[in-house]
Amino acid sequence: MSPAPDERERIRTAMDRILAGRAEHSNGALTIVALALEAKVPRNALTQRHTDLKAEFYEQVRARGGTPDSERRLRRQVRRLKELRAADAQEITQLKADVEALVGALHRVTVENSHLHLQLADQRAHAIVRVLPTQTTP
Repeated sequence: MSPAPDERERIRTAMDRILAGRAEHSNGALTIVALALEAKVPRNALTQRHTDLKAEFYEQVRARGGTPDSERRLRRQVRRLKELRAADAQEITQLKADVEALVGALHRVTVENSHLHLQLADQRAHAIVRVLPTQTTP
């Protein structure tokens, strides 16, 4: 699909309206999506054909002391992911400690079970000896 002849001009006009807070066709957010809606062009017009205008838009947003909405969203997401990563690391540490404790407990129970088996075998051996009559040699 070829771009409309006045596409760049519509984008520039839309940039001016959004940056002035006078959006007519979008929510006025400082995003490429809102800019595309405001200019009545497809979003890929900014992400593929007119990347220079996209960069210019973000430069103007930053120059006015603002942060583009997309950047704010990404920063929030990065912060949330870092918090999740820290929580996961803490949980992994706890799980490793739990595994070590369970392995120790399993070892102790296994040793105790072996001792009990030996005791049971000894008791059975003594019981058999008691049951057998003593033989006398002639």
